[in-house]
Amino acid sequence: MVDKEQFETIGDGVLVRAPAKINLSLLVAGHRADGFHELETIMAKVNWYDEILIEPGVKADIELVCQGPHWAPTGKENLVYRAAKLLLECCGLISDIKITLTKNIPAGSGLGSASSDAAATLMGLNQYLELQLPNRQLAKLAPKLGSDVAFFLGGPLAFCTGKGEKIKKLEKKSNFLAFLILPDVSVSTQKVYANYKHNQSLYEKLSTQINSYIQKNRIDLVVKMCANMLEISCYSLVESLAELKAKIESLGIGPCCLSGSGSAMFCFIESGDEEIAGQYKRKLEEKVGCKSIIVSSNRW
Repeated sequence: MVDKEQFETIGDGVLVRAPAKINLSLLVAGHRADGFHELETIMAKVNWYDEILIEPGVKADIELVCQGPHWAPTGKENLVYRAAKLLLECCGLISDIKITLTKNIPAGSGLGSASSDAAATLMGLNQYLELQLPNRQLAKLAPKLGSDVAFFLGGPLAFCTGKGEKIKKLEKKSNFLAFLILPDVSVSTQKVYANYKHNQSLYEKLSTQINSYIQKNRIDLVVKMCANMLEISCYSLVESLAELKAKIESLGIGPCCLSGSGSAMFCFIESGDEEIAGQYKRKLEEKVGCKSIIVSSNRW
């Protein structure tokens, strides 16, 4: 899959690309007083994108059009609409804009596409309307839209804590090649968290190890751990995903990791060889019959 630029001018409009993310690690530190879970996660953007085109509209309102191979809500509950509305209201603006969301990344897959779409909308409108708002100002709006939105406003790799909204950029680049396994299953994040049983000793063990690797700038070693504390909860809710993981690993491709709360999984290609990645992809589709795509770390 080819790397693309984040922004592109098309006619009178601005096209913004919204990348998917994978969780290189995901630890649950425990329950919070507000009912959410305290997280520690390393998130990395990959070069697979939704696209958001912002252009002049025909009425003094936000017109949202959704297209592409995957479903997205077309009403005011869509995070793209909510992000646009929030930014305009905060700036005291009424603008006639049309936003077209091309949904390439499936929802309910643990790839963060809705949050990425929201962040891309904030950045795209900032550029389209020539608001010149600094990124820190956009970041103040992010928690009102979702816990992962702040991550997508920044660089390609970060250590995220809290509900995921506290971002520490990781300067050490982690260039990788992987293929994403895309089961035809949508998993409810809310149900996965509700089903989660906390293991404090496991958290402490994994957190100590991962933080040690971060301090040594050895993100590659974090990747090899394949640590996601939501896996048990997800796989107990959707047994077919547990079976799929076992089938994939039986092919000798390597450890198969869950991204976020699922359903997408990923396998890293340690050699970084695209030809080998292609062979694995064909093997997976022939033996297991599951859709997959080859991705690499995103530049921005």
